[in-house]
Amino acid sequence: MIADGFHSVPDDRLATVVTHLEARGPAKLGPPVFPEGVTPVRVAAPATDWYRALFRRVGEDWLWASRLAIAEADLAAVLATPEVEIWTLRGSGVDLALLELDFRTSGIGEIAFFGLAAELMGRGIGRPLMALAQGRAWSRQIEVLRLHTCTHDHPGALRFYGACGFVPVRREVEVMEDPRLTGLLRADAAPHVPMIPAR
Repeated sequence: MIADGFHSVPDDRLATVVTHLEARGPAKLGPPVFPEGVTPVRVAAPATDWYRALFRRVGEDWLWASRLAIAEADLAAVLATPEVEIWTLRGSGVDLALLELDFRTSGIGEIAFFGLAAELMGRGIGRPLMALAQGRAWSRQIEVLRLHTCTHDHPGALRFYGACGFVPVRREVEVMEDPRLTGLLRADAAPHVPMIPAR
């Protein structure tokens, strides 16, 4: 248990509050209808370089770093697993979203990653992408669908997930090395999160 009050975080580290959410049944989101020129595409067993580039494109400004730090062989193994589905939204030949669904645990579905590139934000595309995610998930024999978000993510993320039928169930505090200081992410990524080099 963490005591009440303030707790010091080393300068070169980040601290974020992670909220875990669950849905026990599909939300009434309607069919996944996308704007003209935006097409959902499932990518089976994608190459790691394609995946990492898309992961960075979608998540860099929200400090997504986990899949950039993972060992190549470990990432390749995840992407080749039949119980992991990778989807993107393709527009004008460019991949502009990442949806990763994980069904490796019996009875449980997880939206491991869900995000849009900046070009698609503010166009109402998140809702049909979530409808696609939930349609894929609840077509399987699962009892619960899980996802998580954190205080580094888009400020509207929790509200959006709540509107899509997810309920917060627990919180954690995550402390990690700032990936901008290690060169894993651009130094100017996520300007909403202060970067403090070690002194």
